[in-house]
Amino acid sequence: MSSDGESDPASSSDDVQSPVKVRMRNKKISTEDINKRLSLPADIRLPDDYLEKFNVIGPALFEQPISRRLRRVSLSEIGFGKLETYIKLDKLGEGTYATVYKGRSKLTENLVALKEIRLEHEEGAPCTAIREVSLLKDLKHANIVTLHDIIHTQKSLTLVFEYLDKDLKQYLDDCGNVIHVHNVKLFLFQLLRGLSYCHRRKVLHRDLKPQNLLINERGELKLADFGLARAKSIPTKTYSNEVVTLWYRPPDILLGSTDYSTHIDMWGVGCIFYEMATGRPLFPGSTVEEELHFIFKLLGTPTEQTWPGITSNEEFVAFNYPQYRAERLSNHTPRLSTEGVELLSEFLQFEGKKRISADESMNHAYFSNLGKRVKLLPDSKFKVHTKNYDSLQLPDQSQHRIL
Repeated sequence: MSSDGESDPASSSDDVQSPVKVRMRNKKISTEDINKRLSLPADIRLPDDYLEKFNVIGPALFEQPISRRLRRVSLSEIGFGKLETYIKLDKLGEGTYATVYKGRSKLTENLVALKEIRLEHEEGAPCTAIREVSLLKDLKHANIVTLHDIIHTQKSLTLVFEYLDKDLKQYLDDCGNVIHVHNVKLFLFQLLRGLSYCHRRKVLHRDLKPQNLLINERGELKLADFGLARAKSIPTKTYSNEVVTLWYRPPDILLGSTDYSTHIDMWGVGCIFYEMATGRPLFPGSTVEEELHFIFKLLGTPTEQTWPGITSNEEFVAFNYPQYRAERLSNHTPRLSTEGVELLSEFLQFEGKKRISADESMNHAYFSNLGKRVKLLPDSKFKVHTKNYDSLQLPDQSQHRIL
C-alpha cells in the first residue's frame, strides 16, 4: 500500500507484466515482427505508411492472438488481394477458361505467374478454378507450386503463383529430348515426393503430364495445375473417367472405370518416367482405341490371368484386339539401369491396385545412390544442385547432389 492508502500499481498482481510483453511494449515494431505474425515471406516489402501505423497501434496487438478477420484486413492493407500489386509482363499461354501471364510482385520484386480466370456472368467461377484454389491453399510442399495470392474482381479470378522458368515438356525440347540419366532420377524423385504428399492427404492430381510439371533454373521440379484434382477422403465410384490427358491415362480408366484412387496418378508417373528416359512419349494415341492398342502392343494383350475380369469388360471385348505378347521394357529403355526398368514396370501395371505407390517408389533400389538423407527431408525443403548436364542452366557443380 502507498502512504495515501491506495495500492501501489507496481505491486498489483493484476498488472504484473511478462518479460515478453514488456519487451514488445518498449520495442519498435519491425518488418520482421509483422512478417512472423502474419506468416509472410521474409523478402516482402511492407508499405511505409503501414509500418508506421502499426508502430502506433501494433504493440498492444502483439499481446493477443490475431483473429482470422484481422489477418485478412492486415493482408489487404499490405496489398494482397489487389490487382495493382502485380505488374503483367508477358503472356505465357491461353486456355478455354484462363490466360497465364508472367508478372512481377511490387511487394517482393519477385517474378510471379498470374493465372487470370474469366468469370462468366451466368456461371460464375469455373469448377476447376474453385477446386484448384481450395486444394492448393492446403498443399504446402517444396515440390508443389506455391499459391501466393488470390484476387477476385467482378470480371475475373486471378491466382498468383510462384514463377518457374519452364515446364518439363519445354525442358525436353530445349535439351534435344535427351535428359541426362542423373537428372531423370532427380526429376522423378521430386515428382514422387510431391505426389506422395498429395496422396497422404487423399488428393489425386488426375492430370499428370510433362506440361503440368514446372522446373526452375535450380532444377527444382514442382507439380502444378490442380484444376482436375480431387480430394478423395472416402472411397467412391462417382468420379469421371474423362480425366488425365489421353497419353498418360491408365488402361482401366480408358476402359470406363470410375472406381479409382491414388493409383490413377501412378500410371502417368510411369509414362513420364519413360518419356524423360527416352525423349519420346510412351503411348501417343489419338483415340481411346489407338491408345489401348499401343499399351497392349508393348505390355501384352491382357487375359483373365494377367487382368482378372477383363474379358467381361464390354468395351475391351468390342475392340477385339490382337493377342500381343508382352515385350521386354529394357529393349525400349537402353539408358535405364536394371533397377530403373523394374520400377518402370511397377508403375505400368494394368490393375490399379497392383501399381506401386508414390511412397513405396521413393524407397525403391533405383534411388539408392541418392542416399538416405534425401528421404528424411522435411516437406518444405528440397534443394537440388546438379551438374549442368542438360541445356537448362543449372548450377555448375562437380557432381550432382541433393542438399
